[in-house]
Amino acid sequence: MKGSENMVMMKMKGVSSSTMVALLFFCSILIAAHMTLSPSSSSSSSTSIISLISSSPLHSELENPRGEIRKEMKQDQVQSQPSKSPITTQITCDRTSPRYDLCSINGPTAVDPTTATFFVMGPKRTTKPIIVEKIKPYPRKFEGPVMAEIKNVTLVSGPQSPPCKVHHNVPALVFSVGGYTGNFYHDFNDGFFPLFITVNTILRDQDFVIVISEGPDWWSTKYKDFLLMFSKHPIVTLENDTSTHCFPWAHLGLITHGFMTLNQTLLSNSKSYLHFRHILHEAYGYQNQTLAPKKPISRRPRLVLASRNGTTGRALMNEKEAIQVMEEVGFDVAVFEPNDNTSLHESYALINSSEALIGVHGAALTHSLFLRPGAVFLQIVPIGTEWAANAFFGSVAKGLNLEYIEYRIKVNESSLVEEYGKDNLMLKNPFALQKNGWPTEIMDIYLKKQNVKLDLVRFKEYVKEAYKKANKFMHKENNIN
Repeated sequence: MKGSENMVMMKMKGVSSSTMVALLFFCSILIAAHMTLSPSSSSSSSTSIISLISSSPLHSELENPRGEIRKEMKQDQVQSQPSKSPITTQITCDRTSPRYDLCSINGPTAVDPTTATFFVMGPKRTTKPIIVEKIKPYPRKFEGPVMAEIKNVTLVSGPQSPPCKVHHNVPALVFSVGGYTGNFYHDFNDGFFPLFITVNTILRDQDFVIVISEGPDWWSTKYKDFLLMFSKHPIVTLENDTSTHCFPWAHLGLITHGFMTLNQTLLSNSKSYLHFRHILHEAYGYQNQTLAPKKPISRRPRLVLASRNGTTGRALMNEKEAIQVMEEVGFDVAVFEPNDNTSLHESYALINSSEALIGVHGAALTHSLFLRPGAVFLQIVPIGTEWAANAFFGSVAKGLNLEYIEYRIKVNESSLVEEYGKDNLMLKNPFALQKNGWPTEIMDIYLKKQNVKLDLVRFKEYVKEAYKKANKFMHKENNIN
């Protein structure tokens, strides 16, 4: 024993007495803990420590160097968070999108139509700083020239709001129908698609009043039946009103997903193009069966030709010959020449009851929304409009489950060949001229100066394909009905 003590003393030589005391005290604690802990509690403690280490983010990264587990964990955390934090600010605006701005007054508000100003309604005296925001509620923020013509709507938290003349018990949805309104394509692209998206994003399952900040007088009359599908309340047009209107809250601006786009993944209720078309059918379809042309029991499929006669650019120079080809293949052809006064009820009745629609790229092809799912849509695509043709109408056709066919014209079918020659970059590689955007001077050449003369031999093959699909669709529909 004495020898071992000497060995310990030799090993501890050079260690201070205070260090020795601390070491002996620490050892005594470890011995006491070991004696008081039962085997089961020791096991439990070990397990909990291992579990704690293995569940840490650091351990996840070590086991999975690419961080896949951590990514999944972050996604779960995002999904579990509430979609909206409580609103504490009287006026809020979101200006992060390149396409649109959104603003809201999150409480009672009064609008003075003579100044297009929304006031926050509250106590007469307040120490809060006055908030002032301005918004142009038209969803083409990226396009400077047209936005310069859109009027501002003002939101202000003070001074005291004017007295209410007209009380509403539902919120206001405020937007502009200025800009390109009047062009049938833009009426949907900049108006009704964004309206549908906004209602299904912000006002889902809520009643509201449509408030128009500016726009032509004819707009609400022309689209009255369709607008009633969104709101049953009379439309308030600020430009034509002088009475102060009061609402429980107001939302200003429309959300867009892009050109004629409905992105289901961005809508919590997953609404689609087919849902949008169903609203169109409710507005124009059910009560208009008598307007549709009579269908003989054994008939040929009907094709509607959207004619551009009388318009600037993209006219079909050999339209009569093209119609003859369509009839020879087997179609009954109805020539459709819509204008500003064309009845939407009659247009819907014609196209909804037809098996096919054909036309050169242009606003009139927006009527493809009236086709029944399964019908045929053949778009004639002039040179330089390939991207627009797909973005504006091709994607919609697919979303509506139409049988979509594109006829892209060749250089010799474009009238531009006479002015520029077949080897000009304008005709050989239009993408090279458009890679940095679509300046007005280039756009006007392709849209306004270009007409189309179809190669009827080549075109006939596309018409035959359209006929097969349309005839099949017609017989399928007749068997169902």
